[in-house]
Amino acid sequence: MSEIKKVLICGLGAIGSIYAVKIKNCLKGGSLKVLASAERLNVYKSSPLIYNGLECDFDYILPDEENFKADLIIIATKYSGFAQAKEDIRNFVKDDTIILSLLNGVTTEKALAKLYGWDKVLYSYCICHSSVRCGRSVMHDGVSKIVFGENEFGENSKDNVLRVKAFFEECGIDYEIPDDIKRSMWLKFMLNISANPLSAIFKMTFGEMMQNQNFMDMANKVIAEAQQIAIEEGIKNSDTMLQDAIGLFNSMIPDGKTSMLQDIEAGRKTEIELFSGTVVKLGEKYNIPTPYNKIIKEMIEIIHKNQDLQP
Repeated sequence: MSEIKKVLICGLGAIGSIYAVKIKNCLKGGSLKVLASAERLNVYKSSPLIYNGLECDFDYILPDEENFKADLIIIATKYSGFAQAKEDIRNFVKDDTIILSLLNGVTTEKALAKLYGWDKVLYSYCICHSSVRCGRSVMHDGVSKIVFGENEFGENSKDNVLRVKAFFEECGIDYEIPDDIKRSMWLKFMLNISANPLSAIFKMTFGEMMQNQNFMDMANKVIAEAQQIAIEEGIKNSDTMLQDAIGLFNSMIPDGKTSMLQDIEAGRKTEIELFSGTVVKLGEKYNIPTPYNKIIKEMIEIIHKNQDLQP
């Protein structure tokens, strides 16, 4: 079982920056590369990332370079950047490369496996206290973990889990390997589809959401639609997923803001297609009505349209 010595990170936002800093402090020399387009590289060079008040200097690499092969690739872009990111990592993939997608949702692993094969992809996502991004500055309290696990298709999946586990322990990265990673991913997805878009529409913190019973009633209805889809997707123990997802909701920091609310406040486009959009599409696939997710998606799109109309 080969050790992970060379790492590529794609995406240097609120999540990617957390792990870029941790891995840079662990690896030496040019063993960590941060993938960047030529345009993005100019931004990084002219306005370096400031993480918790300290300027970060990373070793950047362009997508067309061919002299670096990664043992581990971590994709931490926004969903809007994922389609390009999955293509841009191609030159850095070798036979035993492991790919982790830390994006929210339940669809990116399939997209990566279609390009690179299930032997290279693990199921994964990130849980962290809300980080605050303002321009090129990211503030985070350090509380985060990567949840990952093997898939049911890759022959090397079990060994790859052990390789990532050993590397995370070496770098001091908190992690969790659940017994059922797919169910765990769907629970996080249910939290996201309820908390993120609704908080962005009503401009509420987690504490304000949890204290408002009308809000929580709405969140239950949004999650219940996804629960019916999870049953069709073959997710185990689906009958208790609604109450478990609400349990996750109630574990969040009361004064924390969702990433989607932060995006709206900063005038950025959101990941609504990854959240409500996925539920609506899967609902159509399985002939399951998803009226709450559909109307929430349309409301966020109204906000996007209004952003476009601003001078």
